[in-house]
Amino acid sequence: MVRRILIGVGVIIVALVVVVATRPADFHVERSTTVAAPADRVFAQVNDFHSWPAWSPWEKLDPQMARTHSGAPAGVGAMYAWKSENSKVGEGRMTIEKSERPSQVGVKLEFIKPFTATNTVTFTMAPEGTGTKVTWAMDGHHNFMGKAASLAMNMDKMVGGDFERGLASLKTVAESAAAAVPPTAAAP
Repeated sequence: MVRRILIGVGVIIVALVVVVATRPADFHVERSTTVAAPADRVFAQVNDFHSWPAWSPWEKLDPQMARTHSGAPAGVGAMYAWKSENSKVGEGRMTIEKSERPSQVGVKLEFIKPFTATNTVTFTMAPEGTGTKVTWAMDGHHNFMGKAASLAMNMDKMVGGDFERGLASLKTVAESAAAAVPPTAAAP
């Protein structure tokens, strides 16, 4: 009887390992919106970590979190680190690795707590009608434990809503900034 139970448990464990091992290791999360503002206005908000508190969905989760800025003031080399006791915010850092005005900002995103991971975040801004289509994407790679966790947690569902809220706030901020600039002073 005990032997049958052990064999049954062993078969279940092997089956679970096979299922986890065959799961995709790479993931991609992406959301877009259209902003009634020039690409340069949106780019300015994304390319400077000092501007992120006005629109980032995670900034509002813990107003008491410790924040530090280092490296370049904006663009390539700009770094932003955070540390929070709130497990939804955790601890990590971001570094701008690519900055192509006004069309793209690439960020290396490193999570330290509550779990370690390194992902690539890309913001693209493209003309669309009289405004700008803004796309926020994140790409990453799951190790074995990440693939196991993905059985219960879908990255798109976990992060997609945050991207949507962040893009809605970014849209508000960029459109407000664009409205505040007289047409003769607007950037080309």
